[in-house]
Amino acid sequence: MTDVLPDRPSARVDRATRPGGTAGPDHPDAADGADGAHPTDTVGVDPAGVAVGAEVAGAVDRARDHLLAAQHEQGWWKGELATNVTMEAEDLLLRRFLGIDDRTLTERTARGIRSRQRPDGTWATFPDGPADLSTTVEAYTALRLAGDPVDAAHLRRAREYIRDSGGIEATRVFTRIWLALFGQWSWDELPVLPPELMLLPDWFPLNVYDWACWARQTVVPLTIVCAARPQRELGVDVRELRTGVPAREADSPLSWAGLFHGLDGVLHRLERSPVKPLRGYALSRAEQWILRRQEADGGWGGIQPPWVYSILALHLRGYPVEHPVLAKALDGLEAFTVREDTDDGPVRRLEACQSPVWDTALAVTALLDSGTPTDDPALVRAADWLLDEEIRVGGDWQVRRPDVAPSGWAFEFANDHYPDIDDTAEVVLGLRRVRHPEPERVRRTVDRATEWVVGMRSADGGWGAFDADNTRTLCEKLPFCDFGAVIDPPSADVTAHVVEMLAARGLAECAAARRGVRWLLDHREADGSWFGRWGANHLYGTGAVVPALVACGIPRDHDAVRGAVHWLTAHQNPDGGWGEDLRSYVDAAWVGRGTSTPSQTAWALLALLAAGEYGPVTRRGVAWLVRNQRPDGGWDEPQYTGTGFPGDFYISYHLYRIVFPLTALGRYLEVTGRAHDG
Repeated sequence: MTDVLPDRPSARVDRATRPGGTAGPDHPDAADGADGAHPTDTVGVDPAGVAVGAEVAGAVDRARDHLLAAQHEQGWWKGELATNVTMEAEDLLLRRFLGIDDRTLTERTARGIRSRQRPDGTWATFPDGPADLSTTVEAYTALRLAGDPVDAAHLRRAREYIRDSGGIEATRVFTRIWLALFGQWSWDELPVLPPELMLLPDWFPLNVYDWACWARQTVVPLTIVCAARPQRELGVDVRELRTGVPAREADSPLSWAGLFHGLDGVLHRLERSPVKPLRGYALSRAEQWILRRQEADGGWGGIQPPWVYSILALHLRGYPVEHPVLAKALDGLEAFTVREDTDDGPVRRLEACQSPVWDTALAVTALLDSGTPTDDPALVRAADWLLDEEIRVGGDWQVRRPDVAPSGWAFEFANDHYPDIDDTAEVVLGLRRVRHPEPERVRRTVDRATEWVVGMRSADGGWGAFDADNTRTLCEKLPFCDFGAVIDPPSADVTAHVVEMLAARGLAECAAARRGVRWLLDHREADGSWFGRWGANHLYGTGAVVPALVACGIPRDHDAVRGAVHWLTAHQNPDGGWGEDLRSYVDAAWVGRGTSTPSQTAWALLALLAAGEYGPVTRRGVAWLVRNQRPDGGWDEPQYTGTGFPGDFYISYHLYRIVFPLTALGRYLEVTGRAHDG
């Protein structure tokens, strides 16, 4: 691994004052920016940071206009949420399993999968990331299903990589489940996931509420799928991807992993028994659990995995595709479909999720921070939509917090069973600042939401994303759990957003806020940064925590704040921006290192501005944003900076590249003055 990563050319290289680039903390240009500013990077800011040049103000105006133009007439914003080709591959496999595949749809989906294959034949989980075996196997299988010949050059390259990397045997469990559905893998060689899990009381280890909500919603339908052990025709054979070599050595029987592998062996023997006295009841419980949680849009949890597996499970329970439940579910998936015309022809891809509430909350804050009047019609429309989206019904979170009154917001258009603590904090932060014609309605709503968030605090003082005290790690040891996070413990970014919200509401001294601050201070990394659970990575965590700490009264000269400033200064790229590659989740050498991106540069600036840093380091970051802005007011960001599962699943939020830079530049103007004369 080199110390300096390859440069990415700016989308507007004519505006660059010097080449872009990235460096590790030991790079001389990334060391201590306080020694002096690069004159070309000051963008009209005088050495004292008092005046701001017209370039920054103009950038803010253009970005604000760009964001306003993207608002839906109903008041919300929603950028595309891009992930990886497993979404499309599994969609084709689902349709083949159900017998509803369509040639035109298949061709357009396959075209999109092919377009994202790299020259070496592989697919990755994020652009320029390392090849991912399971993703490549699923993409290969989907293209074979679509009719690509086995001897085609692009499949030959993929097959060579797959076999060299251990073949199907080394893929994750989810990939092998998809192959087992079509007889390309044996159900006997998969971990057992018995539906009798549904019968465990919620206090017993490994009950379904021990899992994070996204994992819970996936596991329940999979208990039905794995119990049914179906096998349908794929139309092609991909067993050429096998190596015949076992993927892993057995774990020590003295370890948790070894213990659960032994238990899995026992469960396999029980599965072969013709007598399962509780099986029918357990399957019925799972079926009813799924049906009760179908959302208004036809989906489950607003995300692809439980949606797809619930369709499979109900179909295997006897529901035909014409049944209203499945018809509604399949129709709902169409809203997650993105269609695009390319030089090679029409392309179809799917979003793993949609983020209108999150995007709208962030857009409201960005507009307010950039000087938009608080009663601007765009903000009032956004507030109206958000007010209507408040969730007033119960959900799975009540298993741990039965006495907390319902409120909050979900991430998606429809996900009433799973309001999101992070979204709720961000909605309250924005909503409370809008001058709405019904102020009392707003006050009552934010009061309810604040009480709900406070009630969702975990016992250690922090906040997770969806549940309280979802911290039992036992389910992580199961052989089934080889992909993605399966529990939802408190995280620095969510806790920071909650603490910042409480401070904004004048509650910085309340017990919940003080314990949240203590949690954040206790969970600081040794290098002075904070880990980012839902965004990449330490830049996201640090960008969230520092403003929250300062808002709650932590002095700017506190060791935690100064440590964060030092870490950010040390990790500024030579071009003035910041970036952190997603590989930082699995390789510490990448922490704080990566190509500069608009969203990550903005996160760093938000922390620096909160810490009172308006000097050379901050000005160089501001200059990077101004220099790399497109003429239409937006920014290019091909990199993924969102996180679904650290180490496994990553996201590109297309609105991040506008809302966070606009917020950062707006706050910079607020503290340095808006002087258009430079």
